[in-house]
Parts: sequence; C-alpha cells; structure tokens
Amino acid sequence: MVQAPPNRQGHVQRHCLALDLKDDEALIARYEAWHAPGATPPAVIRSIREADILALEIWRLGTRLFMIMETGPRFSAEAKAAADMASDDVQAWERLMWRFQKPLPEAPEGEKWMALRRIFALEEHS
Repeated sequence: MVQAPPNRQGHVQRHCLALDLKDDEALIARYEAWHAPGATPPAVIRSIREADILALEIWRLGTRLFMIMETGPRFSAEAKAAADMASDDVQAWERLMWRFQKPLPEAPEGEKWMALRRIFALEEHS
C-alpha cells in the first residue's frame, strides 16, 4: 500500500485504493450487506482501529470499489498486514470477502486493493 503525503497538520495521511467486485448483482448485494453497520465482525473493526486507521469508507460504482482511508502517525501498512496475517478472525473475513471480490487487471498475483496515484490536489494550485 502506497502512503500518501501527510496533510497540512502533518499527522493524518489519506490512502485511496481500488478493487473490483465480481459482476453478479446477488453477490454485490451480499457484499454490501456484510459492510452494513453492525454486520462486519467486531474483530475486523477492532483490527482496523488498532492499526491507527482513523477513518475508512468504501464507495462503489458498478463493480468498482474505492476505499478512502485516513491514518494516524502510528499506522504502518507492513504492521497492519502482519497483524492481519496473525489474526484468525481477519483471515476468515478475507477468505469470505474473496468470494465477492476480484483483483484489478493491474494487480500483482494475490493482491487485492491497489493504491491509486493522486494526480491533482487543489491546495497545490494558486
């Protein structure tokens, strides 16, 4: 996961990622249901918060998903990945999610969410 530059306060980073869903309306509806408030397993929510992920949203257009994540100064993509690998609950969630998801054509083998590259920032323009 590529980390974005810190914002003006210097302590929160925004990460934007993309992933596709399988083109099946019933699967998409089930995927969305798993992400409804109260449906995501508490251990998964806890793992996100413990990683210093301050905010996380997933948006959908057709089969394309976009994740917008804001992280604090203690966030490390490598540490989060290691913690996820060590968690039976998170691994069960990932296996479940793979039923609905498919990697982007550009994704390396075995990778899902791909970091987007920012190409415009209003604050950089006078």
